[in-house]
Amino acid sequence: MKFLLVFDFDHTIIDENSDTWIVKCAPERKLPNGLRNSYQPGHWTEYMGRVFVYLGDNGVKEEEMKRTMTTIPFTAGMIDLLGFIGENKELFDCIIVSDSNTVFIDWILKAADFHKVFDEVFTNPAAFSSTGYLTVQHFHAHHCAKCPKNLCKRKVLKEFLDKQLERGVSYTQIIYIGDGENDLCPVMFLKKNDIAMPRQGYTLEKRISQLAQSLSPVQCSVLVWSSAIDIMSYLKLLIKE
Repeated sequence: MKFLLVFDFDHTIIDENSDTWIVKCAPERKLPNGLRNSYQPGHWTEYMGRVFVYLGDNGVKEEEMKRTMTTIPFTAGMIDLLGFIGENKELFDCIIVSDSNTVFIDWILKAADFHKVFDEVFTNPAAFSSTGYLTVQHFHAHHCAKCPKNLCKRKVLKEFLDKQLERGVSYTQIIYIGDGENDLCPVMFLKKNDIAMPRQGYTLEKRISQLAQSLSPVQCSVLVWSSAIDIMSYLKLLIKE
């Protein structure tokens, strides 16, 4: 008996968007209008690339960025939930699938000593160049019309499950915890024994209920959460069964 927990990162594990939080490092803690207005839908990663160039041009160094990022608050109850999962790793495999980047997630998890809770992190690869600029790449290429072009979370989840199956690992249940538009695609991939946990009041919850109203509901069960304690309560019930 083993369960797979799939977490989004921004507005799920942390209570903010890591990409917009970094703007606190910019001069006057804001971006020039031209840069702010240069975002095109589906091309967030390219936009963040330009933000990182702007920060680098303004002399913002790695240490300052790291200091800023590690002040992001975790979502209510999340510290307790991750602690609980860490104590029960024999029952839970745990992955992150996020449109943030490897540098931000690594900093935040390591600062709070939660990096060992997660078996794998799937996100956009980032690194500092020799000149000290943060650069970010697309996670992968895909053909899904529903998702931003750098990341289809359904493809990530499916490939992870296939790889696990090759190793002889299959899961009693998949529990998907997220909040955003790009979490809908993997949720629609879940089967009837799985469970989607959308954050209350966020886009994913709204999309799931729109599907139900249009009589094409998701196959899996749905349990809404507002505090990560709600998720922990469910997991405690699960392992008692």
